[in-house]
Amino acid sequence: MDAGHNISLLMSGENPTPMSRELDILQKDLDTLFLIVFGILIFILQTGFAFLEAGSVRSKNTTNILLKNMLDVFIGGIAYWLVGFPLAFGGGNSFSGTEYWASYGLSDEHLAFWFFQFVIATTASTIISGSMAERCAFNAYLIYTTVLSAVVYPVVSHWTWSDVGWLKTQHYQDFGGSGVVHLTGGVAALVGAVILGPRIGRFGPKGKEIRGHSVPLAALGGFILLFGFLAFNGGSQASISHEGDAVAIAKAVFNTVISASSGGIAVLLVYRSVLCGRESTWSFLMALNGSLAGMVSISAGCNVVRPWSACVIGTVGGSVFLAIHTLLPKLKGTLLILSPLSFLNFVSRRQQVAIDDPLDAVAVNMGGGLWGLVAVALFQDGGIVYGGSTEVLAWNIVGALAIVAWSGGLCLVMFGSLRLLGLLRVPPEMEIAGK
Repeated sequence: MDAGHNISLLMSGENPTPMSRELDILQKDLDTLFLIVFGILIFILQTGFAFLEAGSVRSKNTTNILLKNMLDVFIGGIAYWLVGFPLAFGGGNSFSGTEYWASYGLSDEHLAFWFFQFVIATTASTIISGSMAERCAFNAYLIYTTVLSAVVYPVVSHWTWSDVGWLKTQHYQDFGGSGVVHLTGGVAALVGAVILGPRIGRFGPKGKEIRGHSVPLAALGGFILLFGFLAFNGGSQASISHEGDAVAIAKAVFNTVISASSGGIAVLLVYRSVLCGRESTWSFLMALNGSLAGMVSISAGCNVVRPWSACVIGTVGGSVFLAIHTLLPKLKGTLLILSPLSFLNFVSRRQQVAIDDPLDAVAVNMGGGLWGLVAVALFQDGGIVYGGSTEVLAWNIVGALAIVAWSGGLCLVMFGSLRLLGLLRVPPEMEIAGK
């Protein structure tokens, strides 16, 4: 009996021969190895975040920011193991999972999938630390990174990537996480930055732009992020043994390169022009963030768009980043502060605060994530640009609104409570000292 006949029996569902069983084992092992290898490559993103943030803050805050990035992994690992993965992929209902608490009942065959999803979850939580850098209290950091890894992100990933999630069962489309990962993290970063308030000396009569202390460190981190992002988007296929897997991975990586390149070039040129209302200059960091915004934007549809579309998506994604980067410091966020008496008197006082985001986490991730969800509906094969249906666009907008409401609402309660309790921000003398 030849190998071709064995494969036919395997595909037909008939009793497999020893050879077909070996092929089935090989298929599963290949998929497991794929998840582990690509998960390790995505894990390198944490190194990129650490160096980028370390170089983008003042030298006095370097140790603090590196410690926080390391704890994203440590705390995120425990939180995702105990609660996060069960909520994300533990069966359950359309809203959240209800199985595998602390991996109880999780078979060894699913451990590679757990690891792959864990490294993605840590990426979402790391986004926030950049927007709150240089003035967030360490205890508050421990709390919010736990909540993000255990509850906020896992529930969103269940909606969109679990087989029973309410968005997954509709026409919502988000292959690499423009909405699931980046919009979730970007909205949380915005809420955190608003409630936390700006750094001392950033705004006001004598306020000025606060620059990081090391462009080479930030550059090293940026290049590592560009490398890791290729694995992030390519690895979202989550398998390599089925027909079409390799082609989908190659297409995702190819389009990610095109989108990142076009986003970086667009920002570099526009920032050099007079359109930004500032002195013309070539900026490495702005071009880097433009390329990251292009990667975020292409994530949702990197496996289903054509190269020219990837170029357009990256160019627009970079432009969206630059627009938010320029406008955000000029906006005044209304911060609602509730004193203990306010709960009794049903009154509150409102404080206008400028939004300070040292790492441009909001502009890159929230801006790029929103555009990415729209872009996939426009430019995918058979999408609106080609005369296709608007169902994907409608459901992606619904998904975006749900993500904003969920992540923004929970973070508003969490950060607001921490501020009320006096736990959110370090004292002024510690902020000035950089401890």
